[in-house]
Amino acid sequence: MNTNSPSATENQFKRTMKTRHLIMLSLGGVIGTGLFFNTGYIIATAGAIGAIIAYLIGALVVYLVMLCLGELAVAMPETGAFHTYASRFISPGAGYTVAWLYWLTWTVALGSSLTAAGLCMQYWFPTVPVWVWCLLFCFVIFALNIITAQFFAESEFWFSIIKVITIIIFILAGSAAIFGFIPMKNGMPAPFLHNITDSGWFPNGIIPIIMTMVSVNFAFSGTELIGIAAGETHNPEKTIPLAIKTTILRLIIFFIGTILVLAALLPMDQAGVIKSPFVMVFENIGVPYAADFINFVILTAILSAANSGLYASGRMLWSLSHQGTLPKCFGKLTPKGIPAIAITVSMLGGLLALFTSVIAPDTVFVALTAISGFAVVAVWLSICLSHYFFRKQLSLTELNALRYKAPFYPLVPILGFVLCLIACVGLAFDPEQRIALYCGIPFVIVCFIAHHFTQAFKKRGIKNENQ
Repeated sequence: MNTNSPSATENQFKRTMKTRHLIMLSLGGVIGTGLFFNTGYIIATAGAIGAIIAYLIGALVVYLVMLCLGELAVAMPETGAFHTYASRFISPGAGYTVAWLYWLTWTVALGSSLTAAGLCMQYWFPTVPVWVWCLLFCFVIFALNIITAQFFAESEFWFSIIKVITIIIFILAGSAAIFGFIPMKNGMPAPFLHNITDSGWFPNGIIPIIMTMVSVNFAFSGTELIGIAAGETHNPEKTIPLAIKTTILRLIIFFIGTILVLAALLPMDQAGVIKSPFVMVFENIGVPYAADFINFVILTAILSAANSGLYASGRMLWSLSHQGTLPKCFGKLTPKGIPAIAITVSMLGGLLALFTSVIAPDTVFVALTAISGFAVVAVWLSICLSHYFFRKQLSLTELNALRYKAPFYPLVPILGFVLCLIACVGLAFDPEQRIALYCGIPFVIVCFIAHHFTQAFKKRGIKNENQ
């Protein structure tokens, strides 16, 4: 492709993102709905110790996937990179399917995020239906994405700073409450580690840990946004490895620290998704307005995750169009470098939330996060597999020329692939999340069939032009 032509230049993204934007974009995508709402479901299902183990495994999985992605993204920094790698190193059909799976991940996550935001607002306005807030936040998120990429990155940067500070405050204040330095409400004694050990190590057995792995992976989803934004980043060979290292380290500290505090302060039988476990914890701490403050921050965090989600899904549709598997209109950029049509279509995920929130927000929320989690784990599978085949086809000279190498090849991609596969299998054991397999597997099959037909039509069109 000749990128020097006017039309090509018009349809290229501008490299406006800096290191701080990239780091906070990946953190912003992660610290959101999964952490602030799904943790309640995971503690209720797997127990306190089980939830901690599930998150430790999740941290290992995301670290392995990011090592694979880091090598690929530095070698080939492209916007909407995952399906490009899958197309090159697995098969064109796999690349097409991965692109649609990642689009599904974020459009469905957008719906669950907006539902969660509506549940947050019901804390203050219990009489206003959730769908009203969903509609309002749809417009807000759309506006943040449609202006400029730099405006999006800057807004996400400040969103993420608020979240990071809040998580740190939560861990410090929660730890103080655990050991009695901050009094509990109504004169309740300090819990210490009683809630962690009260129900036993594995109150429901080992299987719930495997069952909740997709929910844990959903909570970690967003780190791979580093790969999506690679094509809009200054000096990707320096920026991407730094973003990966700092992001993974912070995620482990934030997630594991947060789960320890939540498990210690929230009895297993009180956890769920009707209300954020963070809010429930602060309601029990004797600090005035603490629950209101944390609910506000959670609201901004969820909107931040939705912001990142719309960004990712829009770029993925643009990438599909750019490679000729979607109509050209999806690949058009505004003068400010925004794929407006792709973003507008992706906003349909937000509209999905309007319907789900009318039916049963708590039940549908778990189903939505399971579908989104399945899709992102399937994408992670493809990243590990792409990295394995990428490295396998390199000559010794090409290998030495790589500017960033994932360590311990081939252990890293193989172990990452196996753990992601186990997470998908775990969905079959949970009736609430099994819908992800019922929707996800047919979706994958339909994508492969659709790719076959699009390629057949394309070949027929080329043949007719040549005649």
